[in-house]
Amino acid sequence: MQSETTSSVSETFAANRAIGAVRFDVHVRDGLTRRRELHEEGSLRVRFPSPEQQGLSAVFVNTAGGIAGGDRFDIDICTRANAQLTVTTAAAEKLYRSHGPESHVNIKLCAETGSRLAWLPQETILFDQSCVSRSIDIDVAEGASLLLCEIVVFGRAAMGETMTKGRFVDRWRMRLGDKLAFAETVRLDGDIARRLASRAVLNGGGAIGTALIVPGDEAVVERIRASSDRFGGEVGISAWDGFAIARFCAQDAATLRADMMTVLGQASPSGLPRLWLN
Repeated sequence: MQSETTSSVSETFAANRAIGAVRFDVHVRDGLTRRRELHEEGSLRVRFPSPEQQGLSAVFVNTAGGIAGGDRFDIDICTRANAQLTVTTAAAEKLYRSHGPESHVNIKLCAETGSRLAWLPQETILFDQSCVSRSIDIDVAEGASLLLCEIVVFGRAAMGETMTKGRFVDRWRMRLGDKLAFAETVRLDGDIARRLASRAVLNGGGAIGTALIVPGDEAVVERIRASSDRFGGEVGISAWDGFAIARFCAQDAATLRADMMTVLGQASPSGLPRLWLN
């Protein structure tokens, strides 16, 4: 009887998990970037505001209201030759407490020759005892450009919340042409508060961020460093092998967001999404 009850609870839990997937590509038609093929599934949706000049903007909406344990979301985006696309989210994404099952977020981005892709979601907020594994796979063809940022916030400081325990695994892989140019995996598990307090990790801060800029060289680095007097947190930037990377850490999300906006403003020829400016 107990095994039947346990099985029933497991089946009910599985049936109530949010599953979402979006796959689309954009191409150039009559000199303008336009959506080509689009597939949506589950609670994940993408909307396309009015085209801005020659490019296109896309905004993701998660109708589930956040991500909980056992949920899965898959995103696959490609900018075809010479297309221009900027992607953001309608709001910060929230990852809620899990009772054990891991959430999965898988993102695939592709920029073909001559295209420009900007992946600029708003913050990802991890609640206490959340459990998530995320992968970001990026393919940038020769002659394409990429601007990508991700901000991760450990608890809502404005609500007096902190993340003490949980699991966060973040795997990034970026290929430039056919060459693997950047690969890293961040893993925080168990007593996250103790790890974040370490000076070598976050020195007690509450938010981290990363930005990738392709192409990126020392000229980009120097231009961003010239704005260092405006940073409220810690920001470091360097360039090698044709791309630049900026790292951020701050005491709170608002400070880090402001620093990220400063860097993106220097790196982006088309400016920030309107939702970032509200």
